[in-house]
Amino acid sequence: MQDEHLPTWLSRLSVRGGPRFLQIADALQAAVANGSLRPGDRLPAQRQLAAQLDLDLTTITRAYDEARRRHLLEGRGARGTYVAAPKVELTSVLDLGMNTPPPPDGVDFDDLLKQGVSQVLMRADAHLLMTYHLGGGSDSDRKAGARWLEPMFGALDHREVVVCPGAQAAIAALILALTEPGDVILAEPATYPGLLAAAAQFGRRSVAVEADAHGMVPEALEQACRQHQPGLVYLNPTLQNPTAVTIGERRRKELAGVAQRCNARIVEDDPYWLLAEAPPPPIATLAPERVYYISTLSKCLTPGLRVAFVLMREPHERERFLAALRSFALMAAPLTAALATQWIFDGSAGALMEGVRKEARLRHRMARDILAGRYSGAGDGLHAWLELPGYWNSSQLARAAGSEGIAVTPAQAFANGSASVNAIRISLGSIKDRARLQAGLQRLSHLLARRPEPFGAAVV
Repeated sequence: MQDEHLPTWLSRLSVRGGPRFLQIADALQAAVANGSLRPGDRLPAQRQLAAQLDLDLTTITRAYDEARRRHLLEGRGARGTYVAAPKVELTSVLDLGMNTPPPPDGVDFDDLLKQGVSQVLMRADAHLLMTYHLGGGSDSDRKAGARWLEPMFGALDHREVVVCPGAQAAIAALILALTEPGDVILAEPATYPGLLAAAAQFGRRSVAVEADAHGMVPEALEQACRQHQPGLVYLNPTLQNPTAVTIGERRRKELAGVAQRCNARIVEDDPYWLLAEAPPPPIATLAPERVYYISTLSKCLTPGLRVAFVLMREPHERERFLAALRSFALMAAPLTAALATQWIFDGSAGALMEGVRKEARLRHRMARDILAGRYSGAGDGLHAWLELPGYWNSSQLARAAGSEGIAVTPAQAFANGSASVNAIRISLGSIKDRARLQAGLQRLSHLLARRPEPFGAAVV
């Protein structure tokens, strides 16, 4: 039974509310967020609070330690424990613009990283981790890649898997290896900016192919293939970036059929397949001789690994691909590749990905609740595509959001050609703290609900 003289910021603890120390830490965080507790406020001594709550001292110590980990409290020796002044991070831009995995609840990433690196160093020659690797990954790394791709393809020959320093490097190397300057690359009207940047940098021309609510239109692709004789067709078919559309199995078969009839080659960039709810089979399973499949760890685990796997069936094409890759990105860093391999084989990657998946879905539910009718996310993945009311345009909205400390990405950033829909992409993983994400989404919702202010020159 709780003491009736509890601090005002601490409501009655719930038997079904989870661990008591987390309930206390959450109450502290909420009180700091709503202003009930302010920087410099003194907290009850741990023994006093333990007695008031009829809990053991260890529980209160764990609660205060957790609050310190969240940068909410600071100790001042014999003077006691006080609410900490906010760090700069708490007042920084709320980043809804960068597509990164959210930190999974209940996964100690620091411990995971330390244990993984420790295991790598125990089992590998340190010299080999610090020297050049020229073959698209070690044998172990390729086997790990084959294991990573098993949910999509079943058992694979690991020799068909190439290890790359990220999906962007893989896309660039495929363009260099398989196309010539001046060639056309077909993609959807709103597509991944990295594809557009690489195509432009290498002197290739990106051309938009009509897409509808279900993805690229097969009839439009066939017409574009016959008109342009493209070097490549680029598709991001699962939780597409930026629209979050997943192409259904029937349409995937139709697109694969177009590629076969028109002798077109498809780059299937599929970073979100493992995060999606019951995704269709990859296009690469339907036309394996015509599709180059990319799966990166950056969206399911962490961008810091800089590891992606490319499935390429033909040996001579793998050699051309590796030669192109070596011209600008010699290899994936052996240490991070070895860490990825360790995590894949010991199950850590699967556990981390499951945590990311659960956290992402929770955040999508939050976004759906706050943004109501404006939300158009798929309920999984890392982002949602918001079509804007007519009184806003996407660049104007992005500027207005930036002035209020919120970063979003306007549709123009994804435009393949001159046409652009009036929308923004919001990413739900970059903001580490869930309460700050909620605050950012609420501020964005309020901004969307009001009309833009008329422009006026500053007077000084």
